[in-house]
Amino acid sequence: MTDNSSSVFDLAPLAAASHGGNNDPRLPKPRYVGCPQNASRMPYTKYIAYDKQVPFEYPQRTWPDKKLQRAPRWCSVDLRDGNQSLVNPMDSERKLRFWNLLVSMGYKEIEVGFPSASETDYDFIRMLIERELIPDDVTIAVLTQAREHLIRKTYEALRGCKRAIVHFYNSTSVLQREVVFRKGKDGIKQLAVDAAKLCKELEAEELAGAGRGIDISYEYSPESFTGTEPAYALEVCDAVTDIIQPTPEHPMIINIPATVEMTTPNVFADQIEFLDQNLARRDSIVLSLHPHNDEGMAVAATELALLAGADRVEGCLFGNGERTGNVDLCTVGLNLLVQGIDPQIDFSNLHEVRKVVEYCNQIRLSERHPYIGNFVFTAFSGSHQDAIKKGMEARELAAAQQNADLDSFLWQVPYLPIDPKDVGGTYEAVIRVNSQSGKGGMAYLLKVNHNLDLPKRLQVEFDKVVQRYADETKREVKDEDIWRLFKDEYLPAEEAGKHAALADTDTAAGAGEGAPLGVNGQRLEQWGRYRLLGANIMSDESGSDTVIKVKIQDNGASAAGAAGAATGSAGSVRTGAKDPVVRTLSGVGNGPIAAFVNAISVLGVTVSVLDYAEHALSAGGDAVAASYVECQVGDEPETQIIWGVGIDSSITTSSLKAILSAVNRTLR
Repeated sequence: MTDNSSSVFDLAPLAAASHGGNNDPRLPKPRYVGCPQNASRMPYTKYIAYDKQVPFEYPQRTWPDKKLQRAPRWCSVDLRDGNQSLVNPMDSERKLRFWNLLVSMGYKEIEVGFPSASETDYDFIRMLIERELIPDDVTIAVLTQAREHLIRKTYEALRGCKRAIVHFYNSTSVLQREVVFRKGKDGIKQLAVDAAKLCKELEAEELAGAGRGIDISYEYSPESFTGTEPAYALEVCDAVTDIIQPTPEHPMIINIPATVEMTTPNVFADQIEFLDQNLARRDSIVLSLHPHNDEGMAVAATELALLAGADRVEGCLFGNGERTGNVDLCTVGLNLLVQGIDPQIDFSNLHEVRKVVEYCNQIRLSERHPYIGNFVFTAFSGSHQDAIKKGMEARELAAAQQNADLDSFLWQVPYLPIDPKDVGGTYEAVIRVNSQSGKGGMAYLLKVNHNLDLPKRLQVEFDKVVQRYADETKREVKDEDIWRLFKDEYLPAEEAGKHAALADTDTAAGAGEGAPLGVNGQRLEQWGRYRLLGANIMSDESGSDTVIKVKIQDNGASAAGAAGAATGSAGSVRTGAKDPVVRTLSGVGNGPIAAFVNAISVLGVTVSVLDYAEHALSAGGDAVAASYVECQVGDEPETQIIWGVGIDSSITTSSLKAILSAVNRTLR
């Protein structure tokens, strides 16, 4: 070790005296509700604050006042940094599949390997070149340490390539200078300078030997930048550019790796702005970022560093990479999209991208991974579901009022920062119901998947059924569960299976043809004492009232009561009788509903209609309508307020069925 290096372990006494970071007299007293937190037994004296390791102040920062306005230049390092971090590195087939994916998404710079360190990488690069698999608008990058034999091997791998980036690096951090390389600042800088000189020599040899040669650009990384004094990193980078001599027409890349994330994103942004403002030949330099995610802030660090002047970002799809991974290019790109900025990368089929990445990396993504996890567009909370439902409806209405295309109309929906369709998703998984959900989720699923737009009070009533089921099963209530619960609660079995819009039949061997199924696949039990068989509606002689004549099947009357059927007498009642009785009833009222209520009163049923709603379920020749009727059934003190639902091709008949649905539910 040289004389001008200092021991990082001299900081040990300072770390031991930190008192867990609470020894600054300027700190205000802790504020809290209830009892104070206790000191932990975690070994905090083993660690020391970043500003003690790498002292740096940049009060002249301007980046906090800036806004992101355009996409950076992207470079995927999946095939190199991502690949080297895998338990089972990709074989050639997986690498080629990943390469094709990156090209199809629009990446113009792709780091394809470390040819001097891996025979597999070397062979893959040769395959890309010899099979002419590199599009004219795509530039490959290859990585090498700043060591002579490795650099020479790298140029050998590039023979015949039209255009490439040679990316060389050496570590510059205080810790690695001292404990790994045992060199001082001058020695570490000389490694970088010597590598740059060799690169230029080999470029000249290639140009002389091949006539046209390779169009080579250069990239230099002061590895472990976050553990390096920024002023020293600047010194090394300037020394390298002094050798390479980039121009505005042929710039080089200075890549700043947060090889290990060691501090907060704002400090990293300060360091990037310092370089942006002080690098020699800045107009000939592409200032690049290579953030890692050790402290979970790589995306934030990237976005703030872009504000601070960076031009380019290296990372991996979905954040693969050493340890906790590189910055996630998909998340950063889609974060730009939701700010109205074109990411210049195609994320429109993100689910297919996920399939390829999971196959090639042999690593499953988290259920909560931003933009692509299975749950990221899913709301279980009742209040969230209600807000999403209302937001969707409000957006549809606004688009219709402005005569705008809904798919491209302004996206403003609570809890959903992006339209799932824009990344190849659907709305099917947006609302999912469990015991924590409210009526909004259930109502949304019925409307979106089954075209049933339940009135608010009916939503409240049916939600109790769904919640009871969720509490009993202690699991997620899927859409098919909700649908079967609804049919079992409001629609007699024969009615639930009658219309194509409602059919949910079992095709298994032994199942009754067209018989609808109940919750968990069991057959819906026949229920409902009264069933409407037909209705004839006309006006009376004065034209002021409606006369109705209906046929109703009574599944609860005994055969002895049949004699009274013709006269409308209720006869004796015996629920559960084997032989149903068909009754013909008549009534008069100021409309079909009032006339029907009067007609069924002879059955001993007292009904008052409190609320009514209806809408079409489908259009065309097979149009079906749904009616929802809130009824007060029975006499005081045993009266019930209850909803009924009816489905029929006739809107009038559907309303009559809805009234019978309510009556039947009181008798069930």
